[in-house]
Amino acid sequence: MADKNLLLGDEALALGALHAGLSGVFAYPGTPSTEITEFIQLHPLAAQRKVHRDWSSNEKTAMEGALGMSYAGKRALVCMKHVGMNVCADPFMGSAMTGANGGLVIAACDDPSMHSSQNEQDSRFYGAFAMMPVFEPSSQQETYEMVRAAFDYSEKRGIPVLMRLTTRMAHSRAVVESGTSVREQNELKYPDNPRQWVTLPVNARVRNRQLIKDYAAFEEDAATSRFNFLRDGADKSLGIIACGIAYNYLMENFPEGCPYPVLKVSQYPFPRPLARQLAASCQTLLVLEEGQPLVEERLKGVFDTGITVHGRLDETVPRDGELTPDAVRAALGLPALEQHPASEVVAPRPPALCQGCGHRDFFTALNQVLKDYEGARVFGDIGCYTLGWMPPFHSLHTCVEMGASVTMAIGSAYSGTYPAVAVIGDSTFTHSGMTGLLDAVNGKADITVCISDNLTTGMTGGQDSAGTGRLEAICEGLGVEKEHIRTIVPLPKNYPEMEQVIREEIEYHGVSVIISRRECIQTLRRHASKK
Repeated sequence: MADKNLLLGDEALALGALHAGLSGVFAYPGTPSTEITEFIQLHPLAAQRKVHRDWSSNEKTAMEGALGMSYAGKRALVCMKHVGMNVCADPFMGSAMTGANGGLVIAACDDPSMHSSQNEQDSRFYGAFAMMPVFEPSSQQETYEMVRAAFDYSEKRGIPVLMRLTTRMAHSRAVVESGTSVREQNELKYPDNPRQWVTLPVNARVRNRQLIKDYAAFEEDAATSRFNFLRDGADKSLGIIACGIAYNYLMENFPEGCPYPVLKVSQYPFPRPLARQLAASCQTLLVLEEGQPLVEERLKGVFDTGITVHGRLDETVPRDGELTPDAVRAALGLPALEQHPASEVVAPRPPALCQGCGHRDFFTALNQVLKDYEGARVFGDIGCYTLGWMPPFHSLHTCVEMGASVTMAIGSAYSGTYPAVAVIGDSTFTHSGMTGLLDAVNGKADITVCISDNLTTGMTGGQDSAGTGRLEAICEGLGVEKEHIRTIVPLPKNYPEMEQVIREEIEYHGVSVIISRRECIQTLRRHASKK
């Protein structure tokens, strides 16, 4: 008898992976992907089977760990948000060259509308760039089924598979029927062609030619995939190509059935034979896809009929932001549904640092000291403390990506900025700040690095931080002079001491590190409730 559960899209993916015989999940927390790993960490089947489920230091190490598990013949899952794909791009691209031995699935959760991100990048481009198959589910049920199929496909074709979710798919719930079939884990089995896994040019050239040949097979597989299909419609004035969750939105607007022919696309490479078949019967095409116009751009040159293609490029669908059922409705020329203004539903609440957060006290002390330095610049990073840019603190001048605070401070200091201060969190520091600190030491940069240590990965819900209890030792090991590694406790009663330490290290013309340490107020409450 089938088992039914109300699951997030993230949780459906996690459960599907466990039921597919998963041996390890490798991830760094990042919204909207975090719940995949957390679901596996808490699931009794993962504990029973001793599935590896610890957090990795960053997405690059996660990708490499999963690749090592695949090399050993086991099934591995890598999870990250879309910008994490940038961090793991080197091993991700390399994995297309090595291929997969045990099934290897990379789950990338994109964040259109930038609910908690710094850009709207579309991870499908990475799949095309690496000549790797991409799976993009249209519902939570399909997510569960698709990740199981992705592991099978990875082993069948000997290639990693990129699986793309977006925010609404990842964080909305639906009933998922999971069935009773739970696959056993793979036995240890090393690659039949070990040469393929050593990417010296002499081997990589051979593998690259094979990958090009295999890509033609991936295209044929996509054209016949059960996740891609062409459904006919009576009204041939318009043909619709709906990708991933866009298919869900389309059908939501036509509960009695869509009157137009529809091509559903959930497995890539893009199924061109199905697209040609659709175009042959329609006057105009509308492309519905979440994210950037990847499919729409690739339709150019596919047809020789002069057919008109509408989508994001001509703003029939909004060029930026999330795709929504209402945006789909407008693109189809359907009348808008009655809506209530947002102000009538919920009062706007801009993000802010929690009351009682140690970051607040640190920024208060830092701001007080920097009043005396006219040219001071503070380079921020990704985490809760990024909200230090917001009122009432206005402490940060930049925030670009993970780890950039330290290295941007270095470059600015070399340009004459004084004082150049970097603010980075404990988890972000071990994610991608340590190498920047090594650059600072080697270059004798005149910077002050402030590690705001709340003893957790706070922004994504309180996951373990890789450097907890070791930050001083790490900084000393990277070459920072011991006397210029200072620790402060951010509390109002400590403001005079905090300001003195910050001032002294700014006045030191070399690399100094100030560790501002106090546990996140949210994790502190959780720990107290458990006790």
